[in-house]
Amino acid sequence: MFTPRSETTRQFIIETTAGIFNRKGYAGTSLSDLTEATRLTKGSIYGNFDNKEDVALAAFDYNIACRTGIIQDALRNYSSSRDKLLAFITIFGSAASSAFPEGGCPLLNAGTEADDTHEPLRERVAEQLILWKNELVGIIQQGIAANEFRADANANKLALSIIALVEGGILIGRSTRNPLYLDTILDTIRDLVKSIELTS
Repeated sequence: MFTPRSETTRQFIIETTAGIFNRKGYAGTSLSDLTEATRLTKGSIYGNFDNKEDVALAAFDYNIACRTGIIQDALRNYSSSRDKLLAFITIFGSAASSAFPEGGCPLLNAGTEADDTHEPLRERVAEQLILWKNELVGIIQQGIAANEFRADANANKLALSIIALVEGGILIGRSTRNPLYLDTILDTIRDLVKSIELTS
């Protein structure tokens, strides 16, 4: 199927600048950063996007799609709900950090930047966090139905706790430049999962 040139150029701009936005920040990325990376003129970029914010949002969506693909590919390797939850220790651990988009986790990067300064981006982050929470709740509920987890397990609380451990662990590990802190924090997920497992 023939792809119009404008759509090809638009996708090229998104893929070329996604890592820059994720690494430098959505406010910190300048138009000159975009033209230098893409080797396109300002007119070419704004011929495909309304403004820099439009490029930033598209870049965020692209980074999130990459992140989601990595997680889904990893979870396919596990059948039990227990193993799927424990997989987040491996997926987000220090040894796997290079697998994510350039600059690290786009949810953490965009969320810390946009909470007070960029409402459309904050809304995008919030939507993705809720989707992630709901996915984890679904995994936990499947585990309850399969008699892996206790019937009284609080799926919502556990899902939010896993997200907080992942994102908080990434923040602490990166800020201190000590990946062992990240791995130690993520290992707490193991304790949470163990606390809701049915004993034989």
